[in-house]
Amino acid sequence: MRDRTIFFEKGPRAVLLFHAFTSTPNDVRSLARALERADYTVYAPTLSGHGTENPDDLFNYGIEDWKKDGEKAYKFLKEKGYEEITAFGLSLGGVVATHLMLTKNVLAAGTFSSPVIDNQESHVPKNFMIWYENMKEQAGYSREEIAGLKTAAEPQLKMILTGLNDFIQTMVPQYKNVEGSVFIGQGGRDEMINPHQSGEYRDALVNANVDFHWYDEGPHSITTGPTGKELQVDLLSFLSTLEWNGGNT
Repeated sequence: MRDRTIFFEKGPRAVLLFHAFTSTPNDVRSLARALERADYTVYAPTLSGHGTENPDDLFNYGIEDWKKDGEKAYKFLKEKGYEEITAFGLSLGGVVATHLMLTKNVLAAGTFSSPVIDNQESHVPKNFMIWYENMKEQAGYSREEIAGLKTAAEPQLKMILTGLNDFIQTMVPQYKNVEGSVFIGQGGRDEMINPHQSGEYRDALVNANVDFHWYDEGPHSITTGPTGKELQVDLLSFLSTLEWNGGNT
């Protein structure tokens, strides 16, 4: 499967976009195009282990690798000469973007349906197994073979998700120290995580300038479909309020 990394070079204002767990930058492609049309440079890398035809590739990686992917993406834009960088992500991608917000000099950051408070009570394991089974069926495995593969996959998935939640818990105490601008988007019909933790995240950012958006009919993947169109407008509006280049937008 080809690398689906996105890099749209336009204006001097740069935006990092990170995709969701088990997915690819296609998650954020329409959003990236909208940003490009508004003269933003957009970079959306493929996270390690993602975008391949074998779902078992994911088991070779975890949050430490995806954090490094985020840091590499930030460095990539810096080396390209972009001084002012913002970072956003869908679900797992939002965890990566939040890590950059806490550790790098980003102008602003944000999350779209991201478990940045708690990842324990989620439907991710169930939905992962449905996706995993579909991928194996497409690869030509028999029902019996898939049953055995799923049994082997379950503890590996649990290890990844436990590591992710442990990392999230190290970030939570730092939220009170954030003083910049933060965008939070959340779908009210999120089928993967508890949507109300987005409000908890907002409330934890006591010193930040938070732009919070709740999309009543929005699913987990709010970057696509009708909700994606709303999100594009809201994010562009948010970006226009930032002090790019000392106030020139």
